[in-house]
Amino acid sequence: MDNWIGKLWRSPEVREKLTFTVLILLIYRVGAHITAPGIDVNILQQQTGQLGNTLFGVYDMFTGGGLSRATIFALGIMPYISASIMFQLLAAVFPTVEKLQKEGDEGRKKLTQWTRYTTVGLSAIQAYGYAMFLQSIPGAIRTPGFGFIFTTVLALTVGAIFVMWLGEQITERGVGNGMSLLIFFSIIEGFPRELVSTWELYRLNQISTLALVALVLVLVGVTAAVVAMTMAARKIPVQIPRKVVGRGRIQEGQKSFVPLRVNSAGVMPIIFAQSFIIVPGTLAAFSSIPWLQGLADIFQPNNWVYYITYAILILFFTYFYTAIIFNPVDLAENLKKQGAFVPGVKPGARTAEYIDRILTRITLPGSIYLAVVALLPFWIFDIFGITTFIFGGTSLLIVVGVGLDTVQQLQQMLMVRHYDGFMKKGRVKMRGRQRYM
Repeated sequence: MDNWIGKLWRSPEVREKLTFTVLILLIYRVGAHITAPGIDVNILQQQTGQLGNTLFGVYDMFTGGGLSRATIFALGIMPYISASIMFQLLAAVFPTVEKLQKEGDEGRKKLTQWTRYTTVGLSAIQAYGYAMFLQSIPGAIRTPGFGFIFTTVLALTVGAIFVMWLGEQITERGVGNGMSLLIFFSIIEGFPRELVSTWELYRLNQISTLALVALVLVLVGVTAAVVAMTMAARKIPVQIPRKVVGRGRIQEGQKSFVPLRVNSAGVMPIIFAQSFIIVPGTLAAFSSIPWLQGLADIFQPNNWVYYITYAILILFFTYFYTAIIFNPVDLAENLKKQGAFVPGVKPGARTAEYIDRILTRITLPGSIYLAVVALLPFWIFDIFGITTFIFGGTSLLIVVGVGLDTVQQLQQMLMVRHYDGFMKKGRVKMRGRQRYM
């Protein structure tokens, strides 16, 4: 499998999937630059330029700037992501949702339908709120009123549904997870522009050579750390006893393992923590209450109150989200049904306790790693005064995680094709031998 990148275009099936994925992503990025009717984009961007450390700024990052430009894809894929997270959390509370998750394909299809319907509702609500926000900006709307609100809600809701459909098409007929790839390309869209701006400031001696070198080292180091921690896992040994199958034939026992990822929660703890810590800034941006303005100043990314609170929130949500998505009791029951066991540990409740204890221990370094990844860029920018190239732990984790998953899927597709070709050659050789027998 050496030189696998060169083999991508030599495989007709992989080439077709890649071409289809690129085409869908191109349609998505084109739509992300088509402004919704009746909006003056220049005035809008002047008013929203100072909303970077608010919920508006975070949402705008996930939509590739579509929200600040008021495009037809301004909501992006986020309503669908919100609906998916909602049902993940509901599964821990409502047994009906949890039962559907365990019913196989039929249950997953029903949950997918519920998620789509919820996406439509969330899109309409968010579109209405965004339309009201646009009307509150002086001069941004040419003809404000009911007609503008109706057309904006309709355009943005249809746009969000279309983006959801594009993501599903990539997942079914393309390469990688469609929803993740849409966010991936929305985030990296601004990277070239920020790199050029940083280089221009360096040429004008507004950024020192030391600051530029430090920025490059942090980018490389944090990316390497994200890759390492994304792949890191604690392997729990599992013994599968030998079985009697068929007519007295004995199948020998096997040794395997269950991987517990150090960062099971992925990027979600940072997203949750960020959503909480930017609430004061978001409220202050649309209010003139003095004490609220003071609270927003405290929770700005340039003081230790912000850093400590942010880190504590990340640690809390890492344990919280890991407990939601990973159930040691279910894993222990599945092992018991298969006749497998952890050496030295009794099956059932003892195995669940053992897995939960290990998961609790490895989640601590995982949560600390997430906090460092989220805060390190802020420290570097604050120390060297860099304001042009802004990347956070959220965007970096998403970009690296989605990139790794997509590369792994491409490698698996090539490996399957490689083995298929090997088996076909073997069958041809066997037929050739049979002719001469």
